[in-house]
Amino acid sequence: MITQAFEISRELKIENFNTDLTVIGGGLSGVCTAITAARKGVKVVLIQDRPVLGGNSSSEVRLWILGATSHMGNNNRWSREGGVIDEILVENTYQNKEGNPLIFDVILLDKVVSEPNITLLLNTAVYEIEKSDPDTISSVKAFCSQNSTSYLVKSPLFCDASGDGIVGFLSGAAFRMGAECREEFGEKFAPTDEYGELLGHSLYFYTKDTGKPVKFTAPSFAIDVVKEIPRFKSFNAKEHGCKLWWLEYGGRMDTVHDTEEIKWELWKVAYGAWDYIKNSGDFPEAETMTLEWVGTIPGKRESRRFEGDYMLRQQDIVEQKSHEDAVAFGGWSIDLHPADGVFSEKPGCNQWHGKGIYQIPYRCLYSKNIKNLFLGGRIISATHVAFASTRVMATAAHIGQSIGMAAYVAKENNLEPRDLLEKKFLRTLQDELLKSGQHIPGFELKEDSDLVQTAKIEVSSEYELSELSSDFAKPLDLSVAQMLPLIEGKVPQIVFHAESDTNTVLEVELRISNKTGNYTPDISLEKQTLAINAGRNCLSLSFSAEIKEKAYAFVIFHKNPALKLHLSNQRITGVLSVFNSVNKAVSNFGKQTPPEDIGMETFEFWCPQRRPEGHNIAMKLEPAIKRFGKENLRTGVYRPTTAPNAWVAAFEDKKPQLKMSWDKPKEISKIDLFFDTDYDHPMESVLMGHPEDAMPFCVRNYEIKDDKGKIIYKKEGNYQTRDTIAFSEPITTNQLTISLEHPSENVPAALFSIRCYN
Repeated sequence: MITQAFEISRELKIENFNTDLTVIGGGLSGVCTAITAARKGVKVVLIQDRPVLGGNSSSEVRLWILGATSHMGNNNRWSREGGVIDEILVENTYQNKEGNPLIFDVILLDKVVSEPNITLLLNTAVYEIEKSDPDTISSVKAFCSQNSTSYLVKSPLFCDASGDGIVGFLSGAAFRMGAECREEFGEKFAPTDEYGELLGHSLYFYTKDTGKPVKFTAPSFAIDVVKEIPRFKSFNAKEHGCKLWWLEYGGRMDTVHDTEEIKWELWKVAYGAWDYIKNSGDFPEAETMTLEWVGTIPGKRESRRFEGDYMLRQQDIVEQKSHEDAVAFGGWSIDLHPADGVFSEKPGCNQWHGKGIYQIPYRCLYSKNIKNLFLGGRIISATHVAFASTRVMATAAHIGQSIGMAAYVAKENNLEPRDLLEKKFLRTLQDELLKSGQHIPGFELKEDSDLVQTAKIEVSSEYELSELSSDFAKPLDLSVAQMLPLIEGKVPQIVFHAESDTNTVLEVELRISNKTGNYTPDISLEKQTLAINAGRNCLSLSFSAEIKEKAYAFVIFHKNPALKLHLSNQRITGVLSVFNSVNKAVSNFGKQTPPEDIGMETFEFWCPQRRPEGHNIAMKLEPAIKRFGKENLRTGVYRPTTAPNAWVAAFEDKKPQLKMSWDKPKEISKIDLFFDTDYDHPMESVLMGHPEDAMPFCVRNYEIKDDKGKIIYKKEGNYQTRDTIAFSEPITTNQLTISLEHPSENVPAALFSIRCYN
């Protein structure tokens, strides 16, 4: 029993932490920052003001995680973000392919609490900062309402990934809120006053079919959505969750201080929408449906953006500008919404895509005023227009990984964030990111410490693309292109099969991309018209055009529903078919035709299809394409770019094997393997669901032997992109042999990289 006499006042319980890095905000950016730093030995305190991690991706909001892949609705091939966020998405797809948001909460929590260098403080909000001098933060104060405890956290480095930038704001760092005018940065897509300066919040609801009649009585605050929101006249009763992203409001308000008021307006809309669905009589299918969940906090899109040494702008995205200090990439469209949200007469979004992914420079990731403050998530240094692309969660997570690694480099060298711009530290940062599996467009990992670079490599076979088997035929209802990784010179002769009930013609075209590394087929090299006779046709393509550099070419078969094209069940790493299709979810209508004065480009969309669709085109090639050899294992790039960048074993090789040897025995403490988990698949975290739990290209089973034939490592049931093998005691050997199993009879074994370290 505890009894205390009257006192004039009392103080809260206080806990003190001294750490290397304090991360404020437990959304995906903060989580990936913390995990990345912690795995490099940095002591981290992660402060999250909610009961779960994930921010907008958590069960409190339930927005799917997306980034450069954009629902597979753009021309950014193999662009899912790498590193920790890739690990999380792959794990979630394996454990939770149905997209249950509660399971995703648990996966995130498990990832964080599994790191011994992270101290996690949930339900804890920062409310005050202390400084050691005007431009240096020394500590933050935070309060947890659940345990009535105040925390004082001191560290030399801080990362604000809080969304609204609470630490940046309290520290006095320069920030912006709202849209820049067109003249300030020359951004032609800068919005007008009529369109508005801020994106609003959204609040979702989930429904469930109970199989029996369910009634619903609307609360008194629910609005009549038919009268106030004309868009609801075309409402689909089966849509719920983040498919209702357009339930948005608040863009003309203070999206920080007016959030509670905005939430109430969104509640009025959500409950009014359900009242309309249940009680209007227009949706008989809703008779047995119930309202299973309504968000209690809105998902925020935009508030403060803080100023770094560089502000990313529209031109960086559209022109894909190169930055010496690139540490991450983006690829979502420039996606602006009308400030009036659901009450606007304008479309709910205005997405304009770039032709490829773009670099994000390190100078955008720290405050230009506060010397020890990193900027994470949606508050990075970017204009309102550029922010419209960088704000999405997978991009924010990718940025967070860069910050976590920068914190490690800073700690190891006793530096402040800006100091890393010195060449040797910047290259160290970039190399550490590449080693961890993070992709930086235009960069390759080259390191002397990797023993594979000096090893003799022998393989049991190398795949040669000479034939994609003919397994079935489908009508050519959409124009389809087979992407082929070619080298300089002539295009191989291609033999393929088509069949038709009548005589017709087939238009075939060879295209490449105007920019090396892009996958927008905007340059036509040659067109041919082939006569198709009734019945089955064996057709030959011989292009006279030549390829001038190593890159992917597109052999396009233009739409003709009167004929069927033969397709293959075989799927190979770095070989892909794409379709000139429509994906309205990301404003893809087959071709992008923007107004002339907004600084965006006109081009066609050629996108893959989700499995089980998206088959390669059956064909024979002469000569065979030989881009899948063992030397790809040394490239330091872990995904297809201008080439497959993978060693792929031949189909007929029943026991694929890779052998590395050295003249003298080597001590090996760590081995890194990088597998193909299909970087084209976006792996949306909630709601949509996925056709597989493990990606069909990923090697599931393999073993490693030393020079004496002893098995030193064996893995069964692998599904992750990266497998890091750390030996408790170094292995001494002059040879390593890796034996792999083909993932399936239609998918040959592939490996992007193996790296070995003392």
